[in-house]
Amino acid sequence: MKPSLPILLSANSGYVDTAGYLALQGLFTSHVTGNFVTLGAALVLGTSGVIAKLLALPLFCLVVFATRLLSLGLPVMGWPALRSLLGLQLVLLVAGAGLAIDLGPFHNGDGWQALVTGMTLVAAMAIQNAIHRIHLSASPPTTIMTGNTTQIMIDLADLTRPVSPETRVLIRTRLGRMSGSIAAFAVGCAAAALLYHLLGVWCFIVPPVVGLSIVCLPEAAPRPVQEARA
Repeated sequence: MKPSLPILLSANSGYVDTAGYLALQGLFTSHVTGNFVTLGAALVLGTSGVIAKLLALPLFCLVVFATRLLSLGLPVMGWPALRSLLGLQLVLLVAGAGLAIDLGPFHNGDGWQALVTGMTLVAAMAIQNAIHRIHLSASPPTTIMTGNTTQIMIDLADLTRPVSPETRVLIRTRLGRMSGSIAAFAVGCAAAALLYHLLGVWCFIVPPVVGLSIVCLPEAAPRPVQEARA
């Protein structure tokens, strides 16, 4: 896939996570560890969404498990693994958008309407998390920006020290790619917040459109990333 693939995935991840959080009573769809924090808050404050946050982690794990098996089995059947998995994610994003528009807005995060919609989106983003680990491990993470931010700070610190020209080039290349991923994720978050404010649950129409553009990207040879050593 072309290098634009991680950027589009990052933007879509930020968008889905923010839209889901706003529409589904604080449910994180892209990185389920955040649900542990909001689960504790929901229990203390007595707000809704406890069931959704409890279901998100086991569902996420099951989908990642199944995605790994699919990534191994699809090539045996003559199917391109990466594009097929992106297509499956697109199907779930379309389903999530349809459910959100048809069943929303969601005033109770534990109602069946919110649970079905939320778990559909969690499944879609679980596939994306698995895709990164399996097929795009040389690219910056597209769903969780903590690691990218940490690596950027480490690289900036390394650039203040004397390093070889080759190492400096590697560090700057990695900085550019990780900074692009963070910027795309942030743009996705901002766009989701704005469109949710303006359109409500109709904002969920955007992720399938972006997902379709991702599936339609022409293939290209992946670029390996070398580790920079100071």
